[in-house]
Amino acid sequence: MDFSKFRYFSFDCYGTLIDWERGILDAMLPFLAGKGIEADPADVLENYGRFEPAAEQGEFRIYKDVLRAVMAAFARHHGFQLQQGEADLLLSSLPDWPPFPDTVEALRKLGERFKLVIISNIDEDLIQGTLKQLDVRFHAIVTAEQVRSYKPEIRNFEQALARIGAGKEEVCHVAQSLYHDIAPARALGIHSIWVNRRKGKAGAGATPQSSVRPHLELDNLAALAEMVCVE
Repeated sequence: MDFSKFRYFSFDCYGTLIDWERGILDAMLPFLAGKGIEADPADVLENYGRFEPAAEQGEFRIYKDVLRAVMAAFARHHGFQLQQGEADLLLSSLPDWPPFPDTVEALRKLGERFKLVIISNIDEDLIQGTLKQLDVRFHAIVTAEQVRSYKPEIRNFEQALARIGAGKEEVCHVAQSLYHDIAPARALGIHSIWVNRRKGKAGAGATPQSSVRPHLELDNLAALAEMVCVE
């Protein structure tokens, strides 16, 4: 991949920069255990990967309500009723979901050469806690709340291009989810890098499976920063 033609690197946030699977499990496993349910972590992630996209279908609702719908789906799946305040478990934990160990340093290195953009299925206020953890300057942040739709909708990427005033040939999109990110980026003609955060793990985790292929596959963001700095 010729990185010299890019001016922007755009990133998915949750799953790529942020270890959302760890965040999901840290919230859900103790909660389910408190309900007397010894849940398999792989099953929790797989169910999340089914419940979340289903909650994003139809008329747009903010991500807080998506997460509440996911909690309701878990309750139905396991056969219990949510008690007062329990519907907010995931959304209250989200700002504390941790970055991957390589995220911040890799972003800082990439930011020395490129303008950085986030394209995320998130609300404006929810991402603020995450940005404090990343502590990196972003040229633009495009949220689902702004666009009023969720990836894999192509218009989330179209709005990002319009927002930064760039042609698709100037942008490289970096993401962990083939379904949410790589597929629509490729459909729009944007170069894509798949950061395979789940390499060596069974299943697709918290994201639906997809057979789409990226332009480049890497194991982590540190590898991308090293490639760019060496070039």
